[in-house]
Amino acid sequence: MGERFPGRKHGQRRLIAIAGAVLVAAGALTACGSDSGTTINLYLAPEESFQKVVDKCNAQAGNRYNIVFHKLPRDADGQREQMVRRLAAGDTEVDLLGLDVTSVPEFAEAKWIVEWTGANKQQASEGVLPGPQATATWNGKLYAATKNTNVQLLWYDAALLKQANVAVPTTFDEMIAAAQKLKSMNLPYQVLLHGAQYEGMLVHYNSAVASANGKVISDDGKSVVMDAGAVKGLEVLKKLATAGVTSPSLDNAKEENVQKGFEAAGSQAAFELNWPYVYASIQKNNPERAKNFQYARYPGVNPGQPSRTAIGGFNLAVSAHSKHQAEAFDAALCLRSKESQKYSALADAFAPTIESIYTDESPMDIGGKTKTMREAYPMKEKLLEELKDPAVRPLTPAYQNVSTVLQTHLAPFSDIDLPGVVEKLRKELADALQSKGVLP
Repeated sequence: MGERFPGRKHGQRRLIAIAGAVLVAAGALTACGSDSGTTINLYLAPEESFQKVVDKCNAQAGNRYNIVFHKLPRDADGQREQMVRRLAAGDTEVDLLGLDVTSVPEFAEAKWIVEWTGANKQQASEGVLPGPQATATWNGKLYAATKNTNVQLLWYDAALLKQANVAVPTTFDEMIAAAQKLKSMNLPYQVLLHGAQYEGMLVHYNSAVASANGKVISDDGKSVVMDAGAVKGLEVLKKLATAGVTSPSLDNAKEENVQKGFEAAGSQAAFELNWPYVYASIQKNNPERAKNFQYARYPGVNPGQPSRTAIGGFNLAVSAHSKHQAEAFDAALCLRSKESQKYSALADAFAPTIESIYTDESPMDIGGKTKTMREAYPMKEKLLEELKDPAVRPLTPAYQNVSTVLQTHLAPFSDIDLPGVVEKLRKELADALQSKGVLP
């Protein structure tokens, strides 16, 4: 969904290796200047219903252009690799790019994408929540238009909490204590979260750091901070992983493993940290358990202080090599318009970046059935609450390097080497920001 975060690898090393590589085909390209107008080639992660958004935008464009949707691999590593291959080789057949929220600084610094200015910038920015907008911005300039966003919630089995007479947790410590009580009563108790060594694990880390008022990297992306809050984030995740309340599969779990683990018959899970798409999934796959499937704000770190949750999502950027930039900007504005974002929210559970959609209760036809935001997003107020004060993962052109270093020292959570890892992280992150050395 709008953000499941697959594994990242050796960013700088890969970039050097693939910059001069032969282009890998990502699907047959339609020739420019066809009977239906100029072709705008869009490269984006697969989305079940997004072709319908593309079709509608093509109809609205008349014969001025025709958007062709090329589906990238499902994993973020594969998505980035295909785009980098094409852009590093100056491929003029790439017009629009669906970039992960961590990628804009890297692509902007490499001069692979162009700035949004004037009326395009104004239209792309109108009504957008500040957190998602920050992920589309680099050095004070807008380099992409926000398409969708995402934040995680705490999902739980309300019947189990009632049976154990425990309140809905507001902090990691409270969640651990609740799980331990359930375990002592021989009830399902596990806390499910994605702890595999990939980008997804850093969503949890960055959420914990921000909730502890900490920073890993400076706001300008140029230096390492790694303050007390960043250390606290390490402590929180290690405590959770060693408290005897997580699944044995934690070290290999990604988002969909977590989702299926909670839905499974005979599941031992009581809590789940995951994206909003799990709500629609459990309604379909385990309607009986769905009756008690409830949600709350992602757990915080300090008692009495609300959490701050790392946002995900995708942004649309125009390639600097495109021969049809004016049409590409226009196409992007249609693909991420209020109507398009609402459709994607109702059809595929992609959280909108435009605030007013969350209070828009007008019905929309989705596959022959009318839906409202309330029906598809009963948790929408909680999502909006988190989105108004989110955590944004470090914005730096060297994010791939930063991610690799963090993953190496955080995986598995249970083996985080405290306090020794802190100095190692400070040194290796500083090198990563300068793209020095071969990363672990």
